[in-house]
This record gives sequence, structure tokens and C-alpha cells, in this order.
Amino acid sequence: MRLDHLEIFAVAPPAPGWGGRYWLIVRITTTCGITGLGEVYAAGVGPEVMNAVINDVFTRHMQGEHPENIELMSRRAQSSGFTQRPDPTVFGAFSGLEIACWDILGKARERPVWALLGGRMNNHLRAYTYLYPDPHHNPVAFWTSPEMAAESAANRVAEGWTAVKFDPAGPYTIRGGHMPALSDISLSAEFCARIREAVGTKADLLFGTHGQFTPGGAIRLAKAIEPYDPLWFEEPIPPDNLPGLAGVAAKTSIPIATGERLTTKAEFAQALRYGARILQPALGRAGGIWEGKKIATLAEAAGAQLAPHLYAGPVEWAANVHLGVSCANLLMVEAIESPFHDALVTGRPKVENGFVAAPEAPGLGIELNDEVATANRYIGNRLHLEMQEAPCDWQNPNRFTGGSAD
Repeated sequence: MRLDHLEIFAVAPPAPGWGGRYWLIVRITTTCGITGLGEVYAAGVGPEVMNAVINDVFTRHMQGEHPENIELMSRRAQSSGFTQRPDPTVFGAFSGLEIACWDILGKARERPVWALLGGRMNNHLRAYTYLYPDPHHNPVAFWTSPEMAAESAANRVAEGWTAVKFDPAGPYTIRGGHMPALSDISLSAEFCARIREAVGTKADLLFGTHGQFTPGGAIRLAKAIEPYDPLWFEEPIPPDNLPGLAGVAAKTSIPIATGERLTTKAEFAQALRYGARILQPALGRAGGIWEGKKIATLAEAAGAQLAPHLYAGPVEWAANVHLGVSCANLLMVEAIESPFHDALVTGRPKVENGFVAAPEAPGLGIELNDEVATANRYIGNRLHLEMQEAPCDWQNPNRFTGGSAD
């Protein structure tokens, strides 16, 4: 059994586009006809260029190889071009291809992927959701409305969710880290107060910032939201400022979470060293499932927990679930529940009453609906997520629209 043929699907979720502007899904077919799905969460270049990178990584390092030689192929990709260091584009491409290898291996052995990672540790995984507008909410006003956010949180708790994430702290800007406006600090505290009042002790509050602030600005913000006992303060400063992360961690009681933009165990090891206590690898960027297992082990040894990140499609979601089933230090997994995620793949793990059950089907347990993928092909030239060039506004309200595709 050898890796033989690669297909790439750039799929655009319909408006409002929860999960990003597009998803890069790969399908590898072996010489004996077994197929495996993976997803690439690396989009610093446009999808056409990224497709070329994915093809190059596959043909250069993987085609003709046995799918079980994941460590070997990983080292090839990491060392390509005399680098041997994290590269979010090259290793992001490998990450999606690596996930597909696990899907193939599970199908070949007629076992779910988690069974190949040390077996079942968790029968059910706690899941959390981002706060999105409910159908009756104004989709523009929602992102700066503590009242609407609190109502959405209460509705999610009524559905069984035990943790909700939100990020009202201001603009998603290329100029980070910046000092937050006092209005953004005040609004963030009001969001936390209203949501805490709405959910009581039935749900944890997960506060996100997308790496926007200077260390001093992050500390000021943390002090404002501490009274509402968030479970985590996510990526409070830009991801490459690890000494700054340590400074923030030393000044707040809120556990620091990070990892969406980190690649390989090397970067996660550094994050642990500088104070991160909840690691959030995006498996389609961090190195795939095997690298994710290494990251989880590093976290366990440091007394930290794992909460795989998801702002992507249903293939990375399935990979997160299988990894989570095998990890003793899993905290929770991020979930996006939408009809389009269900339509794009069959067999997708579902969140029920706030938890997702360990899948039982071989491999990842999912198959791509080619008709849906083709009908929703991405044809634009924007990136998966984009940051604004304008700086923080200290006079007028700032707004981050939850990453929706515009």
C-alpha cells in the first residue's frame, strides 16, 4: 500500500461563512484504492498558490511512500530546503496530508484513528462553541452587544453547552500588539458581566483576543475581566512574543491559552516554558495528528491541558475529536455546528448536549460529498482570514465580526 494520487478541494462555506472564507480539503488515494481525507489550515498565501505548495509537499516527500511512515515523512517536510524549523506554509500543507494518512491507516486496519494513538481514554469529549448571532439578532450589531451575546450564551447553555467563547476586545489588526482603547476594555468587562449573569455557573467563559495586545495592554484587560472568572485568556499578545506571554501570565490568575498560530512541538514547548497552560493546536497547521499527540504529551508533562482549535471545516474537526479521545489531559474541543458542515461530509461527529462521543467507524469515519464540495468551490482571491490595516480607533467603537466571510 503506497500513497499514489492527490486531490485538493477549496470549499467556500455559504454566508455567513462560520469557519472561514474557505477550507482546503485534501484526499489521497493509495495504490490499492483506499482514500483518506485531510484538511490544511494554513493560508498565508492564496488558495491557488497553496494548492501548488500542497502538491509539491506531496510529490516531493510523500508520493510512493507507505502511509504508516508518518515520522519519516514529517522529518522530510520539516527539513525541506535546509530549514529544519517550523514553517506554517510548508508544514501546514504537510499537516493536512498527514491527517489523510491516518484516515487511510484506520480504514486499512478497520479501526478508528484514536485506536492507533493509544486507544480510548475518553468516551465523551466536552465541546465548546463560539458565540454567534441567533436568527433574530442583528448580525452587525451582535458583535458589540453584551445583551445579544448574553442571550446567545443562555441559549447555548439551554442546548447543553458548558463553555462559550467570545472576543469583544477590539479590532483584528496587522498593527498588533496595540494598547487597547479604554472603551474596548470597558466593553469586554461588560460582555463578561452580562454573560456570567446569564449562564451563572453552568458554563465557563472563554475570552479570546486573537493576539492583539502589547503585554501591558493585555494585563490591563485581564484585570478588568478577572472578576468574572474566565476559564482562559486566549492568545493575549502576538504569538511570537513568548517573553511577553510570560509577563502576562505572571500578572493574571486567568490561565493563558495559545496555539492556533503555532507550528510543531518546538513552538509549543516554548509556549509552555513561557507560561501557557492550555494548548490549542490547529491540527491542519501544527503538524497533523501525530504532532498533535506529541504536543499533548509535552503539555501533560508540564501540567497543562489540551483544547484543539477549530476555525476550519469538518475534516480538521474529525481529526481533533480522534486526537482528543486518546488524550488524558484533554480539556475540551472547539466545535462548529452548522448544516453545511453536515452536508459536506457524511459521518461527521456530532455535539449532543454539549459533548461529542468517541467515533466508532474506521479511520476518521467521514467521507467527502463531492457534489457539495464542487457546488461550493471557492473562486475568490481573498485569504481564509484577514486582518484589518486600520489601527485601533480610540474615539469610535471598534468591531470584530467573528471572522465571518464578507
